[in-house]
Parts: sequence; C-alpha cells; structure tokens
Amino acid sequence: MKLSEILSVECVQAPLAAADKQTAINELVDLLATNNKVKQADALKEAIWSREQTRTTGIGHGLAIPHGKCGCISSPTLAIGRPSTPMDFESMDSQPVELIVLLASPTASTREHIDALASVSRIMNNPTFRDVIYKVTDAKEIFDLLIEQGG
Repeated sequence: MKLSEILSVECVQAPLAAADKQTAINELVDLLATNNKVKQADALKEAIWSREQTRTTGIGHGLAIPHGKCGCISSPTLAIGRPSTPMDFESMDSQPVELIVLLASPTASTREHIDALASVSRIMNNPTFRDVIYKVTDAKEIFDLLIEQGG
C-alpha cells in the first residue's frame, strides 16, 4: 500500500500540542475529523484508546503507531504528529516517541489495515531515514519525506 493513498498533508501536525499519549491520540483523531476523514471522532478515539490499553503501540526507536478500526470511517487513513518534545508512550524499548503515526481503518478492512501497518513499519525500519525525519519540525516536510519513501 502506498502512503500517498491514505495520507494527506493536512493530516500531518507538527508540533502536536499534546504532552501525553492519550491527548496525542485524541489530537490526531480530531485532525482526521477536521479534514473529513472520520465521521464520529469519539467512536474512533475509543477504538484506538481501547487498542492502546491492551498493548502499547510505542514500537521502539522513537516511533508509535496507534491504530484502530471503526465503522465511522470509510477507508484506511493516516494522521501523523510530531511531539514538540519526545513523549513517553510506554514504548517497548522505554525510549520516548519522536513521531506518532496514527492509522484508522474501517471495521471490515483487515487486509488493508495490516498492509498499511506494514508499509509504515518498513519505511520507519530504516535507521538513516528515522534520523532524518526525527529532525524535521515542519509538517509539509514530514509529509514529503514519508511520501518519497513510501510512495
């Protein structure tokens, strides 16, 4: 799956106003709602937060990929946030998060959801790319780098 199919520059926020992970998730879902990507923001917030409480999506190396499925969304979509300072996300490696990539998918969208998670993980698995993107503070530049890497 190409990131250009599920990400728009309007859904990249840098910096995030949030200082903790639940507020960051809420801020990113609100960004999706503002850009007409989700109809019922509260339902999506609940789905993603519920998933987050079962196991952290702070996967390590400064990255978190909170995600969830909800009937309030018609196709997979991403919102990306850059915390103003690295944020505790209870990551598996105990390191703070420097980039949050939130994925929202329709309830019945299992394959697309997994494909999108795999695409983000593949791109962010490159340590050189992580070093570059974690230094960027401009939303458009974050968007451009991700699209360049992920199609």
